[in-house]
Order: sequence, then structure tokens, then C-alpha cells
Amino acid sequence: MTEEHDTAAPANDSAAPAAAPVDGGATAPAGTSRRRTPLSLRELVLVVVLGVVFGFLYWVFVQAWNGLAIAMGPAGDLAQHLVFGSWLLVAPVAIAILRRPGVGILAEMLAAVIEVVFLGSPVGPLLLLSAALQGIGSELPFALTRYRRFGWGVFAASGALGAGLVFFWTAYRMGWYGQDLLALRLGVQVLSGIVLGGLLARVIVRALERTGVLADFAIGAADAARIPERRVR
Repeated sequence: MTEEHDTAAPANDSAAPAAAPVDGGATAPAGTSRRRTPLSLRELVLVVVLGVVFGFLYWVFVQAWNGLAIAMGPAGDLAQHLVFGSWLLVAPVAIAILRRPGVGILAEMLAAVIEVVFLGSPVGPLLLLSAALQGIGSELPFALTRYRRFGWGVFAASGALGAGLVFFWTAYRMGWYGQDLLALRLGVQVLSGIVLGGLLARVIVRALERTGVLADFAIGAADAARIPERRVR
């Protein structure tokens, strides 16, 4: 969700930042000076757009959850865990595009604001706390790589942690501790996080990337930096 970088390489090789490996053999610039600056207006606009779009999508997923719960009959209480990963999507998408600390948390919070303020989420303001936990969990794996690795494994870890971290808060709020289904709930939710909140997020990012609309953001700059390396090889 951020605007992006200067793409011209320094003429002096000694001044050029080293390249850090990215999953799948790609490389991303290792310089961090841009990450320490505030988000640009273009980046902020992108974060807001993603938050709004996914806020409405999250509401659609709530309707899907309700329908699935009815269809599952006695097991309908597990439906929320099956679709939970869909409510994690915006964080890894934002992070992969902008590659800036905090944008995943911010995007999740904005999506929650849309749900609460404009779409009347029955969870109310508590949804903002859940969104913060989801954003923190989703962002942590990328932060541990210093926002340099964006392969399938990192996205999967993002979905797993995003789903797992918020689960313990939800379990406390809903009184699930001590229930026989606690472990099953956690397992299903984490799996949903991996598939829907992690792997699907990477598919979405790659699809957007192919359209060329992300060329002016960090992900586009990273791609431009990789092309000459591949030709040399």
C-alpha cells in the first residue's frame, strides 16, 4: 500500500545496497532508508483504498459465514473457523505491495473501521481489537525477514500467526476455554489462515502485479531491480 522507490541504481557499486534473497530465487533491495521515512501520500491513499475495499469484502465473507453455518447444521459453530482466513487478506497484500513496517496492521484496522462504522458489524468496537491482533500476527513473519522475503512460506506463516494470535483472545471472549472442541477450533482456524489468509493473499498479489498497476510501489521497484540480474544469468 505504499508508493514506491527510486528505481535508478547508483553509479558507484560501493554505494549500492546489497540485494537480499527472496523466496523463489528473487531478490529485493536491502536498503532501509525509505522504510524509515513516513508513508508518502500515494502510499497512504493505497492503504486507505485497500482498507475500504477489503472492509466491504470482509462484510461479504460474514454473509458467507452465516450461510455456511446454516448449511453445516449441528456443526455450524465451526463455520467461522473455516472462513476465518478470509478476514486476514488485506494485511499481507498491503505488506507485499508496500514493504513498509506497520502497513499490514493499519490496513486491517481500516477494514475493521469500515465494517463497524459503515456496515454495522454486530461485533462493534471490539472488532478493532481483533483487527489489531490479526494485523500484528499477519505482519510478524514479514517483519522477521526485515520485509525482504515474500515467498509462499512467509505468506503461509503470516496466515497461521494472524489466525492463531487472535484465536486466544476470541476464545477468552467467547468462553471456549475448557471446551472439548477448543483444539479443533484452533486447528481449523489456523489452517484457514494459512490457505485463505496466506496463500490466497500471495495469489492476489501476483495477479495484481501482472497487471502492471503496482509498478510505482515497492513491489514494482523490486521487480525492476531483479530483471537485469536475470538477464545476466
